[in-house]
Amino acid sequence: SVSVGCSWRLSSVNQPLISSLTYKGRSSFTANQFVELPTMTSSFLFSIVLLLGELSFLHGGTGGTGGLSDIYDSPVHTAGVYNLPEHARGEHIYPEFVPAHSGNVTAALGKTALLNCRVRNVANRTVSWIRHKDTLLLAIGRYTYTSDYRFKAIHKVMSEDYLLQIRPVKRDDAGLYECQVSSTPPLSHHIYLNVAEPYTEIFGGSEIYLDEGSMMNITCLVKDSPQPPNYIFWYHNDKSITYESPRGGVSQITEKGDVTVSYLLVQSARLTDSGRYRCQPSVGQPAVTNLHVIRGKDPEKWLPNCGACQHISITLALVFAWFGAINLM
Repeated sequence: SVSVGCSWRLSSVNQPLISSLTYKGRSSFTANQFVELPTMTSSFLFSIVLLLGELSFLHGGTGGTGGLSDIYDSPVHTAGVYNLPEHARGEHIYPEFVPAHSGNVTAALGKTALLNCRVRNVANRTVSWIRHKDTLLLAIGRYTYTSDYRFKAIHKVMSEDYLLQIRPVKRDDAGLYECQVSSTPPLSHHIYLNVAEPYTEIFGGSEIYLDEGSMMNITCLVKDSPQPPNYIFWYHNDKSITYESPRGGVSQITEKGDVTVSYLLVQSARLTDSGRYRCQPSVGQPAVTNLHVIRGKDPEKWLPNCGACQHISITLALVFAWFGAINLM
């Protein structure tokens, strides 16, 4: 940089007038004089000395060559330096993405998708989210810029994570999303959102037939889910199945994996167990089947097993015995 220092001491008559000028760290003009003139004459000489000093700078005096721009204390502009990208200037720590925490995302249809972009050394720059297929600006920092209420920008102060939340996810939300840092030139990282549609089915189809008194086993499969469902509920005729109901003998076993399987087990199927059964996972659509419990061939199983009904069984036995005696005649 260029610096010019001027110091003057102008006193009354018969006092020394001392002046000095410094140009680029070197003395270009020094005057140590005792001037015995009236105050007005000293002021006039002051102006002449200052003028001579400036002319020395303009025409390349003892301080060197230069122009008016060399006089001011301004930054040195080296040709081409400010046209270089930030990482080539060496002025600041350059921002960088962390791919391990900025990967592609698979979300279930109708649920929440959370895209994360981790950036280090952001400093005073901004991080934006852009939908690649239509270059729609979605968010900048913590502020959401789209009118679509399903999108939300999430960022905590001092955090390296810049998140974009989409809830609920639609099929046409699938595609590339760009995380962009406002550096020079801008830095971009692309994240692909895949929208999966889990499929639920009940093994055996929409109609299941079962003999009375046998073990009832209804199996529900959940496929193509990005992650196992958090829960699976069972319903009988639109009523939630409770495993502590007076019916008793009801249990559920769930095995989670790429294909999640849920087993509804009921001991000693009854006629009243017939009806519509629905398997409802936390992701995807429910699956439904109609269960038919078929009356057994043994007449003793046609009646409920209760102490109050024993006299009815005895009466029916006597009736059958009477008809049998008639047929023998």
